[in-house]
Amino acid sequence: MTDIGLPTDIRDRLQADTLTLRYDQRTISSDLSVSIPDGAFTVIVGPNACGKSTLLKALSRLIRPSDGQVILDGRDIHLMAAKDVARSLGLLPQSAIAPDGISVAALVARGRYPHQSFLRQWSSADEAAVANAMAATGVTDFSGRLVDELSGGQRQRVWVAMVLAQETPILLLDEPTTFLDIAHQIELLDLLADLNDEGRTIVAVLHDLNHACRYASDLIAMKDGAIVAQGKPTEIISTDLVETVFNLSAIVISDPVTGSPMIVPKGRRSIEAKKHCASTDGGSNLMA
Repeated sequence: MTDIGLPTDIRDRLQADTLTLRYDQRTISSDLSVSIPDGAFTVIVGPNACGKSTLLKALSRLIRPSDGQVILDGRDIHLMAAKDVARSLGLLPQSAIAPDGISVAALVARGRYPHQSFLRQWSSADEAAVANAMAATGVTDFSGRLVDELSGGQRQRVWVAMVLAQETPILLLDEPTTFLDIAHQIELLDLLADLNDEGRTIVAVLHDLNHACRYASDLIAMKDGAIVAQGKPTEIISTDLVETVFNLSAIVISDPVTGSPMIVPKGRRSIEAKKHCASTDGGSNLMA
């Protein structure tokens, strides 16, 4: 396991400086600092209720820290105008809820709101951004349907399309693969990797540790509201880290496709089955 001294380099556009994050009177994180590397695909991992989503909400200005500050482009994010933030940073929250009776195309078009003003109304550039976002997420064919009529996986892709239509240099996504089958999970993660290759900074909360290791260029591991380690998956992922963060006994091998770390849980039943096979083979040898 690699412990880190968290960077505070102002060159990174998005940073958290000594945050205290609370819900009501319950403290989730204290003295939490992190710098999101520009141009990286950063993935935040950790067990349930460890503070992953809370950190993402703080970075996106959805919640205000009790202490400390989130810095975007050198400024306190809570002192910036909402549209200025929305032109730099797009957010896909957990369990987003669409207005009743809204169509897919209309919801995706809402991603263009930060670019509208009294002097700048809907344009061909907005139309193209919406069309490109729907094509990239595979929702063009049901653009005229109501969001309420779609499956959970289809709705999730529509929300991703809305965030893409916003065309921000930084994307924050909280469990974006929720409700998606395995094929659409990989399709979405490939899309995010492509966007990252084009220069966008991606920050995502993922539950699947192997997906995180495969796609992340920067991995943040959290436990109990604190950052335990940050760095490249190849540098920080180990059996000790998996045991410490997830309380899971596992082995770490090389992904046969990408060469990234792959976590193989041992599991109680697997261990018991191995012991049973060993004892059976031993008995067969004695009888031979």
